[in-house]
Amino acid sequence: MTKHYHLIGIGGIGMSGIAQLLLRLGYKVSGSDLKENKNTVKLKNLGAEIFIGHNSGNIKGVDKVVYSSAIKEDNPEIKEAKRLKIPLIMRAQALAQLMQAKSVITVAGSHGKTTVTSLVSCLLLEAGFSPTVAIGGILKNIGTNACMGSGEFFVAEADESDGSFLYYKPKFSIITNIDYEHLNYYKSFEKEVEAFRKFLGATDKDGCAFCCSDDLNLKGILKEYKNKYILFGLKPGADIYPRNIRLDGLSSEFDCFFKNKFVARFSLSLGGEHNISNALSVIALGLELGIALKFIKSALLGYKGVGRRLEIKFKDERYMVIDDYAHHPTQIKATLKAITNLKAKRVVVIFQPHRFTRMQLLFEEFTKSFDNVGCLIITDIYPASESPIPGVNSFNLYEKIKERTQDKKVYFIPKEGIINKVLEIIRPGDLIITLGAGDIARLSDELAERIKG
Repeated sequence: MTKHYHLIGIGGIGMSGIAQLLLRLGYKVSGSDLKENKNTVKLKNLGAEIFIGHNSGNIKGVDKVVYSSAIKEDNPEIKEAKRLKIPLIMRAQALAQLMQAKSVITVAGSHGKTTVTSLVSCLLLEAGFSPTVAIGGILKNIGTNACMGSGEFFVAEADESDGSFLYYKPKFSIITNIDYEHLNYYKSFEKEVEAFRKFLGATDKDGCAFCCSDDLNLKGILKEYKNKYILFGLKPGADIYPRNIRLDGLSSEFDCFFKNKFVARFSLSLGGEHNISNALSVIALGLELGIALKFIKSALLGYKGVGRRLEIKFKDERYMVIDDYAHHPTQIKATLKAITNLKAKRVVVIFQPHRFTRMQLLFEEFTKSFDNVGCLIITDIYPASESPIPGVNSFNLYEKIKERTQDKKVYFIPKEGIINKVLEIIRPGDLIITLGAGDIARLSDELAERIKG
């Protein structure tokens, strides 16, 4: 019987969520990470034993060890667990065990899944369903990435990066899109698409899948799907779609139609057409669950956002500083399109590429992602536990973009020099946005403080 769980990499956003749920259920929880962060401090305050650094002695007396795909086989705690024959399970397996006896709602997709999972969580909370929630970001409405509810539903973000989302058996699944992503794991796009096909097929035959009809790759795997599904999207061919869209800064309004019948006009506290598509999936789920329109409306309007998704860090009459998680060309283009509605005089982008493999696989797409930017600063690649790849670096991207758009101000600056450069070049009316999935958010916080000061 498992009484004591140990989580390797406990400070990560996904692992810290699982740790919170285990603590709420009364398990003893310990964990290790390379550095202290907000998540480790919070977990320590909740009663977890936290070790900074990985050491074989950290797993003494442990019944089960949980790890993510970021943890390598030569990790001393992994090796010690194998030596002691302590059961080792992946993060997704631990989450799947927590889902047992619940009606599971999973959200998957190459882009948008954190936002959609957050919106679904807000909807069920607003409607009084008391869901259990596990999100890959901090939902500002509840101030955390995980909460234990007393209701029947378990809402979880399904991470496809290492194929482990196939452990889940959802009753309801939302899939936002399938893009060229995590090919360092899948090795080919065909294998990635096949993984999503299996994920879709795992949806309960008595449940429902919600899929974006604007995504041709996703639409392709639906041809063989025999169970109930609902298509959401911005283009013709969707079951649920918007009309009379009005974008106003980082918020929007639209009329929603389902099966060609008017449902209601919704106000969404998110900018960008891509987020209207995200919201449509949540409206469709709400209608399928029989949730009253007043709750769906209030959830979308009252949504406070999730950390690092078009997050405003500072704003006054001179400048605005925004931080966003976008790290894939598709995400970057969507984010930059969304902020055009803020009508800044000039957009200054600070981009931190994420992973050498992503830069290698999508280099050409990255060179075309910043065409409408007034000023671009590129910094070094955030490795995210990857080893460098010869010839793959940010400077090559800088040179290619500079060559491609010779009239644009493009800079390559090591991270420690960015703040001073930005303060030197910005002028009133600028919108400064940091982009990336690494540690660039810390820079946006510091920049906001310097501008404010």
